[in-house]
Amino acid sequence: MPALDDILLQKLQILEAKGLKRSPVASYRHDGVYINRGDGGGNSEKISFSCNDYLGLSGHPKVIAAAADALTKYGAGAGASRLVTGECPLYGELEALLAEYHKAEAALVFGSGYLANIGTIPALVGKNDLLIADKLSHACILDGARLSGATTLRFAHNNVTHLRGLLEVNRAEYQNCLIITEEIFSMDGDRAPLAELSEIAKEYEAWLMVDSAHSVSCHPERSEGSLYYKDEILPPQQVRGQNDTIKMGTLSKAAGSYGGYVCGSKTLVEYLKTAARSLIFSTGLPPATLAASIAAIKIMHEQPQLPQTALANAKLFTEIMGLPEAQSAIVPLILGENDKAIKASQMLAEKGFVVSAIRPPTVPENTARLRFTFSALHTRSQIEELCRVIRAEGIVPI
Repeated sequence: MPALDDILLQKLQILEAKGLKRSPVASYRHDGVYINRGDGGGNSEKISFSCNDYLGLSGHPKVIAAAADALTKYGAGAGASRLVTGECPLYGELEALLAEYHKAEAALVFGSGYLANIGTIPALVGKNDLLIADKLSHACILDGARLSGATTLRFAHNNVTHLRGLLEVNRAEYQNCLIITEEIFSMDGDRAPLAELSEIAKEYEAWLMVDSAHSVSCHPERSEGSLYYKDEILPPQQVRGQNDTIKMGTLSKAAGSYGGYVCGSKTLVEYLKTAARSLIFSTGLPPATLAASIAAIKIMHEQPQLPQTALANAKLFTEIMGLPEAQSAIVPLILGENDKAIKASQMLAEKGFVVSAIRPPTVPENTARLRFTFSALHTRSQIEELCRVIRAEGIVPI
């Protein structure tokens, strides 16, 4: 039998030949914009347009102070899973804030967004059930679907007509049905038609799960009792009947900290505490991380202009570049070939900008891209200089 390393070396060579080999690069971030690559020395400082720290909160003084205080008070680690001895008192405060934030009855915090999805989905559906996910759903949604054993179908991206057709043909054959989409799609930056999906879910007696990992707004302008999804407002009477809607999110992006969560009914949360294996068998989050998330969410309520600023920066970029108007803080520039995306990323790095090249299997074949993310801390001059460099280097989408 061939040695393990020999087999793995062959696999690595194949990946490298296809432009798919990945290698992490040490990065030192000291705020929401500037980043040092490599050894962290000052000579490698660049402006990042690749971080998911959309509101620039990871370096906020209040967030750092809260984490430091919790570290001193509670120690570095949780010590065990939440159901053993890892239930730090800060969990209760954080989950109450998240439930209020999303106008939900309750919330449950997981170790990460990935753990939230691979724990929640199999807890909700199984081998006698149907799961239908958007074609561009994140890998952790698809992994959760596989773990569930449910029959899994994919509907064309944001195509409610295709979804309805799949339900019409298949729904009656299964006991339960779960529809899953993302609120903001992580690699394309576009939004799901949530109001329409909610209506279809009710029509076919299905549950709707929304992955809001890349949403940046706590929607302070929404009216009392309404559930606000960007430009789509669900009326109060519909919100009160939202027990069949599950909302998942992360604390590692807009909140600048770490962790994942699920919001929904009190019954859902109580059930997941017993049924979600990724919660039961994972060590609790470090107390400092919980405290940082609490501080970040409070800042998001206190400074409602931050999400609008991040979106405005993305819109400025698309306006200057002549691209379709940004729907979120994420803007893709699709270049097609893997090598083309890698070279474009390297070119921008040489000019002082960090913009990651995204390749399959993260995105479909022949859609390798530069993925730009915009922070509330980016300045107009930084964005204008980025656009100038892109044009000067001849980086154009397919």
